[in-house]
Amino acid sequence: MSLYGAAKTVIAPATRVVWPQRVEGVHNVPRSGPLILAVNHLALIDPLFVGVACPRPVRFIAKQELFDEGTLPRRLFARALRAIGQLSVDRRPGQSAQEAMDSSLKVLESGEVFGIFPEGTRSPDGRLYRGQTGLAWLALTTGAPVVPVALAGTGRILPPGGRVPSLNRVGVRFGEAVDLSPWRGQAHRARPRREATDAIMDAIAKLSGQEQVPRFAATVKAELDQR
Repeated sequence: MSLYGAAKTVIAPATRVVWPQRVEGVHNVPRSGPLILAVNHLALIDPLFVGVACPRPVRFIAKQELFDEGTLPRRLFARALRAIGQLSVDRRPGQSAQEAMDSSLKVLESGEVFGIFPEGTRSPDGRLYRGQTGLAWLALTTGAPVVPVALAGTGRILPPGGRVPSLNRVGVRFGEAVDLSPWRGQAHRARPRREATDAIMDAIAKLSGQEQVPRFAATVKAELDQR
């Protein structure tokens, strides 16, 4: 991860100048060992601010399209993503779930920090949507602690459809690890996975102040597209 450290040395100060940040709760991030950061998702640029604020290297899964090397700018961007350890996943039906889980397990088994957006996609309206239960499966299978993270302001920097980031203040808040002990050893069962995921989403909502929606963001987006 030396390339990650070198990149952060350059990127973090510049990011803080362009988008002033208020970071809280960094003491809740363990300094070593496997860790899952469960983050609300407002904009494509969200991983940047989590990476800048977190004292440890964070690895996210990025859609495979971001690694397209068809043009020189795309080639440079794709190689930068790989240099800092970001992972690509094929989002075609039947491909992404298993590939994402396998990659996530490898990160945690190596004692690293894995960042995940449990909503599965960006919020279409700034509210907090239902979490995907793969998060709970990952946490209960590996035993890695889950620290909830709330972002604020990033949706105004790069709203859906936006191409040029605008200036805005950003908030990053790390919460206390969620107690998942009631569901320990039950990763194979659907109901405990749902309950554990809901507990994590509740913790994110408490940090962010977002209204919770008992629906999946992807479903709502599909409905909006049809209209």
